[in-house]
This record gives sequence, structure tokens and C-alpha cells, in this order.
Amino acid sequence: MPNSKTNTLRRLILNTLIASTLAISIVPVLADNKAASTSPKQPKLVVVLVVDGLPQEQIQRYRDQFGQGGFRRLLDQGAWFSNAHQAHGITVTAVGHAAVLTGAYPYQHGIINNNWIDPTTLAAMYCTQDNAHTYIDEETKSDDGTSPANLRVSTLGDELRYASGNRSKVVTVSGKDRGAILLAGKTGTAYIFMKKSGNFASSSYYMQSHPQWQQAYHVGKPQDRFYGKTWTPLLADAAYAGDADDQIVAPQQADGANRFPYLYSSKSGKPDAEYYGKLFTGPYLDEMTLDFARAAVAGEQLGRNPAGVPDILGVSLSSHDYVNHSFGPESRMSHDHLQRLDRLLASFFDSLDKSVGLDNTLVVLTADHGFPNVPEFAQSRKFESQRLDSSKLMSALNQHLSDKFGAEKIAYKWSAPNVLLDYKLIEQKGLKREEVENSAARFLMSYNGVAQVYTRTQLETGAMPDSRIAKLMQRAWHRQISGDIVVVTKPYWQFGSGNRGTTHGSPYSYDSNVPLMIMGKSWIKPGAYGQYAEVMDIAPTLAHLLRVRPPSASEGRVLTETLP
Repeated sequence: MPNSKTNTLRRLILNTLIASTLAISIVPVLADNKAASTSPKQPKLVVVLVVDGLPQEQIQRYRDQFGQGGFRRLLDQGAWFSNAHQAHGITVTAVGHAAVLTGAYPYQHGIINNNWIDPTTLAAMYCTQDNAHTYIDEETKSDDGTSPANLRVSTLGDELRYASGNRSKVVTVSGKDRGAILLAGKTGTAYIFMKKSGNFASSSYYMQSHPQWQQAYHVGKPQDRFYGKTWTPLLADAAYAGDADDQIVAPQQADGANRFPYLYSSKSGKPDAEYYGKLFTGPYLDEMTLDFARAAVAGEQLGRNPAGVPDILGVSLSSHDYVNHSFGPESRMSHDHLQRLDRLLASFFDSLDKSVGLDNTLVVLTADHGFPNVPEFAQSRKFESQRLDSSKLMSALNQHLSDKFGAEKIAYKWSAPNVLLDYKLIEQKGLKREEVENSAARFLMSYNGVAQVYTRTQLETGAMPDSRIAKLMQRAWHRQISGDIVVVTKPYWQFGSGNRGTTHGSPYSYDSNVPLMIMGKSWIKPGAYGQYAEVMDIAPTLAHLLRVRPPSASEGRVLTETLP
């Protein structure tokens, strides 16, 4: 029989073992609890800013002149990707905006251009056109953008509202209907600048009447405060020394209307549609867009949701696109506009800090597409750059096909950069579809200014060349609504005619390389990142941070390198 001393010793050893075991089992739990307690809270507000028509190179070229609170704040306090791209082949406003919060490519989301020809009905289709809906208390034309009916997939905002039981709010605002509508998705609310009245209005797709805060915003007609004002350079003349000669990028008009000082007025002598239309080219529409966004934050209590769930504010700033179209990204006007936008963003961030708190806010800034140089400026730098007249191209193509196959107008519609073939005519003539496609492609490949041509058969079967350009064009092509022959110009060439301004839409880096900046103190590790990234990565990254499922067709990646 063991004595009492032995029993005491046994109990001491047993208690020690139990205590050690408990300590070992408790350590991971404590570690897990500590990790949970230090994991970042969700942002109260996600602000998605899209600058229409902003090439990445302009951020780099002019960054030393930015103030402290706008682009520089994003560059210094956020994650900035220098090698970010709109990774599809048709780089235009609608396609780029659709990419931002869907994380999807056109072959899935269905927004293949700003406008296209419906292959079945041959009717012209505008990207956000929906004749079932009208603007609220505003004139509505048949091809105005009033709903996201043509968007075939969900957005981040749609997924957030689903996850929150529709308690999260998603509000977007833009000068362009497509800029607001394609960010809002199916369940958000879009507000658009009306060129006839100068108001920001929504459509019957979203609501039957405007909320009180929207009506209160317009009582004093804030859109009229710029009438009679001029847009003049913000900085000293020396700051613009490296910019292109005005006469090269935009030959002066007889009335001098395309030169500084740029006057905002109208022939009627009072604010009207002419005046409101002029506001798109210059800084004042962006100023109004950001002012209306502030009103939306206050009126909808964005970032202070009573349900305690995150909200999304989408702001598409339209004017840089108009300035670059008119004068080119190398111009003094574009340079100055970006500096003015920088100061407007600084003021907007300050107001967000006061109303919501930037520590509670996750900010993303990107662009829907970049911009090439004005062809005449590119020529002055010894690049082969010209405008390719699509009407002449179609005429020459049809003549070739008629000579070869004995049928008139086989190529019967142009919907840049697509050619639509008349397959019914091809069948009636007993011709082989693939033979006609290949003949058209061979002819177009020999046409001056054309770099690549892809046929429907290639695109449907995936029999594409192993190249970056082919991959981007494949992503941009939707088998149900795109054309039958896809044409890619040579670098620095562009579809169009005339002798001034520039346009975009190609798969080349000057059109695809755009800013991608994400700022949020609790969620994002600041720094300059050289890794390849896509605008399609924004939606899955935000979905990860908001703890919701990615949008339905998202193919982007989570930008894990930016996460603390």
C-alpha cells in the first residue's frame, strides 16, 4: 500500500501534467483570439473613382507637380501598380467601366463597345440603352442610357447588397450615363449629368421619384455658377514647357474656342444646353460631379449605415476623356486638367475624412482606358501614325469580295473594330462561310494600316495565334453580339478621319495601361508595385476585403501582395 507521501507526490505529478496539457491546448486558442482581435475591421465606405481616359504615363509624367492631398496621397499612402492594364482588346469607356466592379471580360459581361450593331436585328445598340425606362423629370431620347439591361453579370455592389440583405447602399455618379450605370450594377443607384438641364438625375429603372436630398441639391442651380467663367492654366508657364505645341495637337479654330482661356458661355447669353455641353471639356464638370457625390454621401448617410454594413460610392469623372479627345494627352490642356483634377480630389478626400473618416474608408482609383497621342504629334516624333478611314476600308473590302465571289456587299456593316458579314447572302450564293472569311481576312491584312485580322471561325474555335494581342481580342469578342471579322490597326494608327484630336480603343499599351491605386490604412500595404495587374483584379480584391463572394463572372485575382 502506498503511503501518504507517495499519494501526495502522485497527485503533484498528475496536476502538473494536467496543467501542462491545458496550457498547450490553450495557447493556440489564445493565438487565434488574438489574431481575430487584430484582424482589420471592414471598411464603412468603399469609394471607387474612375477617371475617364487617364493613361498611366500621365500620372508618372506629372507626379512632381501634384499637390499633397490628391494623387500624391494615393501614391504615398496607398498601393500603386505601375503595370496595370485594362486587359481586353477594345479599350473604350463602356467596356472599361464594366470591368471595374465585375472583374470580368467582355466575352462574359456582354458590354463589347460603347455602341454596336445587333447581328440579329441589325439595329444600332447603345451600351446602356433600355427603352423600357426614362430619366426622371428629364427629356429622354430612344438611345439614351437608362439601365444596365445589357450587362449580363453581377458587380461587387450586387454581391454586397445580396450578402447584407440589401442593407448596404451602392450609389454612383458620373457625367456619362455609362460611367454611372455600369458601376452601379443591377441593384445600385446611378445618377447622371443631364446635358440639357445641367441636373444630376436618375432613371425609372432605379426609382420613380428622386429623394429629397437630390432635389435640395438642385434648388440653387449649382450647375450655373460657372457661366461666364474661363478655364486658364493653373500653374506658371514654365510648368508646361515640355508639352506639345498647341498648333500641332489642335489647329486653332477661327473663333479661338479651342485655346486658353476657354470660355464657358452660350449664344443665348444664359445657361442652356450649349453651355452645359461645354462643361464636359474642362475641370468644372468634374467639380460638380464630386460636389454631387458629397451630397450623396450626406443624403444617403453613406459610410454611416444604420445597419452597420459597408456602403459603396462610385464616381466616374468624365472630363479628362473629353480633354484628351480634343487635344491629346501630350497637350498643355490635358496637363493642366490633370493638375486641376488633382486639387479637386484633394478637397474631396478632405471632405470624406470629415464626414466618414479616411481611416474608415477604402479608396480605389483607376481608369477605363488610356490614350494614344494625336497622330500629327506622333508623326512629329517620327512615328508612322495615321487615321484609317473605315468607310474607305469597307468599300475596298466589298469590291474585293464582289470580284472574287460575284456577290455585292457581303461585308454589310461596320461596327468598329468589327465587320459584319451577310451570312444569308453567302448561303444563298452557295459559298463556304470559312472561305469568305479567310478571303476577307487576307485582303484586310494587306490593307495599309492594318496589323492583325481575326475571323469568326478562329474566335469561335479558339484557333488563335499565341500572342498577347490575340488573347486580348479574344477576351473582347462576344460570340452572340460581336461581328464576324475583327480588325486591329498598326500601332499609333487609329480608326477615324479628320485632322485634329485623337481617339482610343486599341489593345496597345498606350490604350490599356492605366492607373490602379488602392488606399486604406487598415487594409492595404502602401508601396509602388511593379507586378502585372489588371483592372479586373479590383473586384475580387474588394470582395475579399468585404468578405463577400466575388461577382459572378470575375476572373481577376486578389492582389494579395498589397494585403498587410
